Parts: sequence; C-alpha cells; structure tokens
Amino acid sequence: HAEQVQFAAFKQFCDDTTVEKKRAIDEANEKINMLKADIEKYTATAAQLTKEIAEHDEDISVWTGDQKAATTVREIEKADYDTLHQDYSESVDALQRAIAVLSKMSHDRKQSASLLQVSALKDLALIPESAKRALDAFLQQDPEGLEVSAPEAAGYEFQSHGVIEMLEKLLDEFVAERTKLEKEEMNGKHAYDMLMQDLTA
Repeated sequence: HAEQVQFAAFKQFCDDTTVEKKRAIDEANEKINMLKADIEKYTATAAQLTKEIAEHDEDISVWTGDQKAATTVREIEKADYDTLHQDYSESVDALQRAIAVLSKMSHDRKQSASLLQVSALKDLALIPESAKRALDAFLQQDPEGLEVSAPEAAGYEFQSHGVIEMLEKLLDEFVAERTKLEKEEMNGKHAYDMLMQDLTA
C-alpha cells in the first residue's frame, strides 16, 4: 500500500508538472509570436527610416551643392563688383582732378604741365571713345598759339569750357552708375545671405 501511495503522489506530481510545463510552453510560444511581430514591425520601421535617411542625405547633398554654387556665383559677382567699382572710383577721381585743372588753369602756366590730369583720362577703360576723341582734339591744340593774343585765348577758353561740360556730364554719369552698382551689390549680398539662411535652416 505504501508503494501505491508513493506512486499516486509521483503520478500527481508528474501530471501537475506536465500541465505547468505545457502552460509555460504556451506562454513562451505566445511571447515568441509577439516578439516576432515586434521584430517584423521594427524591421519595417528600420527600412522606412533608412529610406528617409537616404532622402535626407540626398537633400543635404543638394543643399550643399546649392550652397557651393551660390557661394561661387557670389564670389564671382563680388570680384566683378570690386573691379568695376574700382574702375568707376578711379574714373570719378580722375574726372574731378581734370575738371579742377581745366577750371583753374590760367594762360601763363604751361599747358603741357597742367593738362597731364586731362590727358590721363584717355587711359581709363570707362571713358567712352567719343570723349577720348574730344580730349585728343582738345589736347592737340597749339599751346603757344593760345598765348599769343586775346581772341585766341578766348577761343581756348571756349574750347576748354566745352570739354569741362563734357567731363562734368561724364562725372555725373559715372557717379550715378557707381551708386547703382553699389545698390546692386548690396541687393546681391542680401539675396545671397537670405539664400544661405534658407539652406542652413
């Protein structure tokens, strides 16, 4: 009889353990299925994020290219501006000096010494060809003949007055062009700064 009790207790233990193990296996299988579903979900999310990262990398590449291109264009514009602004500034300065020389010139001074400022205008790139020709004609007048008699001196004064008017007109044009150029440069720099803000925001 003791053997039967012992066997019954062992059998009960085995049955209980079997039920408990089956339940644990079922729970583990359910957990495995949930984890597999999570893995599938996270794999899909990772694939989607990888795709988005590639798109963002492409956007960044395009923006970087845009920044480089805009910077290159801006540097070219700035160099062109600097050159042209210097040309205008030198021309304005030379015109002011030449006008001053012609306005103050008296007939006892030697024409060749005082007209160097006027002659220098012919070397400036921005002076139009028609103005250079007028300066040549003015500078080729005979300085000795201008000092001989009053009527010829009056002719010289008339001629120099016409040249002064032409130079003053050129001066006004160059100052206006230089001012316009400065405004365009300011606008170009502002547009570049705004673009850089947009590309880096």
